Amino acid sequence: MGKHIFYEESGQFKVAEVVQENEATFLVNTQHGKRAKIKSSHVFLVFEGDAEQFLQLASAAAAGIDIGLLWEAVGVEAEFTAAEAASEYFGSNSSQVEFAAVLMALYAAPMYFYKKNKGVFKAAPAETLQQALAAIERRKQQEEQINGWIEELLAGRLPAAIAADAKMILHAPDKQSLSYKAVIKAAEQKKISLFALMQSVGAVPALPDYFLDGFLLAEFPNGMACGDYPLPDIGNLPVADEAVRAFSIDDADTSEVDDAFSVRDLPNGNKLVGIHIAAPSLAIDADSALEKLIFERLSTVYYPGGKITMLPDNWVAAFSLDEGDSRPAISLYAEVNSQFEVVHCKSCIESVYVDRNLRIEHIEQAFQPQQMRTDDEIFPHQQEMNWLYDFAVARMQARGKYDPARPSQYDYGIKLEAGNQVRISVRERGAPIDMLVSELMIFANSTWAQMLDAADMAGLFRVQPTGRVRMSTHSEPHIGLGLKHYAWFTSPLRRATDYINQKQLISLLDPHASPRFEPQDAMLFAVLRDFESTYATYNDFQRHMEAYWSLIYIQQERLQELNAQLIRDDLVRIEGLPLVSRVSGIPVDALPKSRMKVAITGVDLVQVSVGLNYINALLPQNGA
Repeated sequence: MGKHIFYEESGQFKVAEVVQENEATFLVNTQHGKRAKIKSSHVFLVFEGDAEQFLQLASAAAAGIDIGLLWEAVGVEAEFTAAEAASEYFGSNSSQVEFAAVLMALYAAPMYFYKKNKGVFKAAPAETLQQALAAIERRKQQEEQINGWIEELLAGRLPAAIAADAKMILHAPDKQSLSYKAVIKAAEQKKISLFALMQSVGAVPALPDYFLDGFLLAEFPNGMACGDYPLPDIGNLPVADEAVRAFSIDDADTSEVDDAFSVRDLPNGNKLVGIHIAAPSLAIDADSALEKLIFERLSTVYYPGGKITMLPDNWVAAFSLDEGDSRPAISLYAEVNSQFEVVHCKSCIESVYVDRNLRIEHIEQAFQPQQMRTDDEIFPHQQEMNWLYDFAVARMQARGKYDPARPSQYDYGIKLEAGNQVRISVRERGAPIDMLVSELMIFANSTWAQMLDAADMAGLFRVQPTGRVRMSTHSEPHIGLGLKHYAWFTSPLRRATDYINQKQLISLLDPHASPRFEPQDAMLFAVLRDFESTYATYNDFQRHMEAYWSLIYIQQERLQELNAQLIRDDLVRIEGLPLVSRVSGIPVDALPKSRMKVAITGVDLVQVSVGLNYINALLPQNGA
């Protein structure tokens, strides 16, 4: 039979026939017929007899060893050798096979026995061992739970635990959670995506809710509700002149009315224009819970069919410039002469009576200030609006931005009706009513930005000295608007930037108020950074949802072809819809802004994408 060795290699026990032996190594023929050198330090036994049978007997004996009993036999006080363990377990006359079996058992149970040296071990302490065994049992139970869920998922059923975790699994999975592991393994077995599996068992809600869930988990992990923020008493404010009857101009869906206007005649023949901005900042203390909410949310979120307000509903209701009541406001009054030149400006904190909330949808058709005017009014404040339109044109000309021949641009409104019916309205951007409102807002924002800059006061400015528009804590020119100073002040119910700037402005108007931020305040830089990224994320979500409902509209109207305008490369803007997509087959010589007809080849609502193929070029709009 010859001489053989029993040795360990890479955690496995093996036997081999000895060919030659010296102090450091054995030259052997392995079980696979190969010749090899084995270090003596890896050899535990040298024996005579059938090597294959020895290994089989040792393995069988090792499998029969009661590990718990072996652990008790060796004790936990001191280190021990494999030979000592074999004597304790099998008796003092234990055989070579039994020694090998014990050695194999010791190696196979690292939780019970710690390896200290060649053939030397120490039993694990009882408490440590119990913890390890409990962990194994937990893992066993977890595997059984996972396998049970997998069976249900493969059978088309949704386990209650996975239903409870569905939002997290779909949008922000914890890849170590049992529910996620079950879903991903089931999806792999069915050879489908995780989303497809969850959809097949009813764990995916209607797509608008699915998209909203993902957005809320990322941006509003504590939910949309603001919580309870009681309204303080801000005291008695100076009351605006009784001749001021302010009116606002907003969409019908607007509930946060930030701005209103007034016009009245002065004895010298000039006009006094009032721009009145809601003033929640008067009642919000620095570092208060509500201010922390503002800096957390940073803006109101808008999307078709819903919105998430920056301020709590009771605060919006208290400070929105709603008709039929007096509300706190920061007012900018500008005296304007007959040539529409601003003679003098003053700003103040006051209570303003709001006479009307005019809704664009109700008055736009009647508001045609470029046409022949009469003394009759079709809607309230029409005469003031006519004059304000002329003032707005003059302001735009003064900025060098008035261009009646500029190419048309459009804004879109999406209405969701019963049965998910989609109605998309189109309004030309820069229509008279839009220009009136935007120019008055630009006038107020630039005037107040200049005031902050002149006082060397910190603020969040919108600047464009060159290149793209960006935010800054100090004023620089805005070449896109043709202004030396510009900042957002006019939407404090909706944006944190406007709240901050209004807070700073209040400190200039009220001698008892201190600036919220000093120059170089680290917190101001942090809010600036957070606002830019968060505002972009909110806008991206709005565009995503507008694109989704545009695809629903395409399906609803059974559209087969669309008109589009080239942006660049293969990217186009669809005419009549708030939708941007890519088109296959556009000629390489097509120029940006060129129009084309495209064919719809498919709509993917989950990915919010539409397949488009180029058909032919179209003439420019308006025959230009």
